[in-house]
Amino acid sequence: MGQEGSSRKVYPSDLTDEQWAIVEPLIPPAKQNPRGGRPREVDMREVLNTIFYLNRSGCQWDMLPHDLLPKSTVYDYFAQWRDDGTWAKMVKALRERTRVEAGREPTPSAACIDSQSVKTTEIGGPERGYDGGKKINGRKRHLLVDTLGLLIAVLITSAGLDDGVAAPLLLGLVTPQDFPRLATIFADQKYHNHALDAWMAEHRTIWCIEVKVRPAGTKGFTPLEKRWVIERTNAWHGRYRRNSKDYERSTESSTAMIQISNIHLMLNRLSPCGRPAFHYRKEAA
Repeated sequence: MGQEGSSRKVYPSDLTDEQWAIVEPLIPPAKQNPRGGRPREVDMREVLNTIFYLNRSGCQWDMLPHDLLPKSTVYDYFAQWRDDGTWAKMVKALRERTRVEAGREPTPSAACIDSQSVKTTEIGGPERGYDGGKKINGRKRHLLVDTLGLLIAVLITSAGLDDGVAAPLLLGLVTPQDFPRLATIFADQKYHNHALDAWMAEHRTIWCIEVKVRPAGTKGFTPLEKRWVIERTNAWHGRYRRNSKDYERSTESSTAMIQISNIHLMLNRLSPCGRPAFHYRKEAA
């Protein structure tokens, strides 16, 4: 650690002061030991800056720049927040705030569902398979987003799992109690599935899957009304190089990386102000 008041050149993925003010209250407090103990010394802003850098640049944990925090410090927070639901809570809080600032209700009345097949690497891990339609060996990212393209839920599965089969698993992550206004879910023809219809009739009676059909005679990629926003969300996530493939050993880490990308996107949307030339941080003595 350097001396107090030391500075480093800002990375494009760094939080601005305004963005840090938005996200700081969402960070879990340090665990309190009833017998006392040393207070937290890690700079939590730098923890997020380091995770956002890795997510945006696509670098390996062991190859983080030396002016950021080391893996030995940051990975523990990444894994802890992955396992205790902190990343998901951040997504929810920022999504509601982004919607309100865009003049919308905090929860949506409509959503879009789709999947994206991505290759995996030699690192391995569970839930890998072959998508015969896309000719991809790897995993699928099943997303549910609102009509602004903001993340509602994400499910990572083998690429060989059919979208209609995975949809109940994804929609099961979202309850009518959390989304009381939700009524319509836009989808493509892959979700015209009898098993999905039966699940909806039993478990989500107030929701309706509205399948958008490609116009007759069209070939290749064709944006469909309402449903194109989820394609844009996939494109947004593609700007974060950690998502260029599925590099993670576990599907839980893959899910967290998508959540982190969406968190960074919403922070940039909430506070798109110019960045300072330098970001100064206080170091532990």
